[in-house]
Amino acid sequence: MTAQTLHGRDRIACIIGTRPEAVKMAPVVLELCKQPWADPVIVTTGQHGPVVTEVLDCFGLRADIALTPPRPSHSLPTLTAQLLHELDGCLRASQWQAMIVQGDTTSALAGSLAGFLSALPVVHVEAGLRSGNLRNPFPEEAHRRMIAQVSALHLAPTRLARANLRKDGLTGEATVVTGNTVIDAVLLAGHSPAAARDPLVRKTEELGAPLVVVTAHRRENWGAPIKRICRAVSELSRRHRELTFLVAAHMNPVVRSTVETALRGLPNVLLPGPVAYAPFSRLLSRARLVITDSGGIQEEAAAFGLPVLVTRENTERLEGLQQRVARLVGTQETDIVAAAEDELARDHRNTGDGDQPRAYPNPYGDGRAGERCAAACGWLLGHADRPSEWEPAELADAHA
Repeated sequence: MTAQTLHGRDRIACIIGTRPEAVKMAPVVLELCKQPWADPVIVTTGQHGPVVTEVLDCFGLRADIALTPPRPSHSLPTLTAQLLHELDGCLRASQWQAMIVQGDTTSALAGSLAGFLSALPVVHVEAGLRSGNLRNPFPEEAHRRMIAQVSALHLAPTRLARANLRKDGLTGEATVVTGNTVIDAVLLAGHSPAAARDPLVRKTEELGAPLVVVTAHRRENWGAPIKRICRAVSELSRRHRELTFLVAAHMNPVVRSTVETALRGLPNVLLPGPVAYAPFSRLLSRARLVITDSGGIQEEAAAFGLPVLVTRENTERLEGLQQRVARLVGTQETDIVAAAEDELARDHRNTGDGDQPRAYPNPYGDGRAGERCAAACGWLLGHADRPSEWEPAELADAHA
């Protein structure tokens, strides 16, 4: 049994720095709040600023400790050092029993290092993703490998992620397959009253046209690749006047300027800027096709049975490729257009009326990942038995 706080509950630092971290950590925090042994404390690093607050609000959560945001810098070493310094001060100021980090961001790396160096057990949510290329995606692939080495508990979203951890020599009971918490999050947010009331959601529903959701933001796509993605979207919008292309811009001003300059003025392209999480989830739920370089959106789209064109050279979400939920198309304009045309035609052939997308199996989760993550934390800290692991429906049926 671990040492406990004065009120009898284990104080757990839940580190959140970016919008995706807030999305994927929210289901874990919500489940921890239900546990009589747990005192989850949300610590925000300020890496993504106020958008993290917006996401937490969507789930009825707020930051308990807001660290000083890092100074603007294009230097990853500087950002890492600033975050590590702030997190060190936070950990020194109070007694903690564990730390939870999510994913592969700079905040997650700094959090895991600060926790490990403070002799705290580190829990890694969404552990085991691997692209196999240390430089792509950069720096995320290196981050996730380093986080794994200092973590006491690996919460792998899928069986493939668990296999990746075993290849790294991380064997034994310290890895638990939970499903991905993003499935919990997107289902909760997409059905929220706030999402239904959003003006952008109302506008798209009034237009009535099927949606194609587009995002582009990854560092390795900055510059020429994003311009090619935009040219592909422009060409598709010209060919398919019956569709509405919703291009949700990233908060990075350089990325947003590139996208909006390329696509502004096209009659069936909407450029709303950054879209809050709840309405974005609602919009995603009624899309026909998704074109994205986002890892999280590859998973979120699967919750709604959507086909995804991944505008990257590789992806660590290999389950989507294996289940044909997603297609890796790169960033060449002609390849994106050809793949989109094929998917839209395939969609029409499978439905007959072209109004609804065909349903794809979901290889990422069942909406109960947060519950399993909280239970695994309880097991790590001596309060519960080790939880049962998640299996995709087709595997569970095969074992029945």
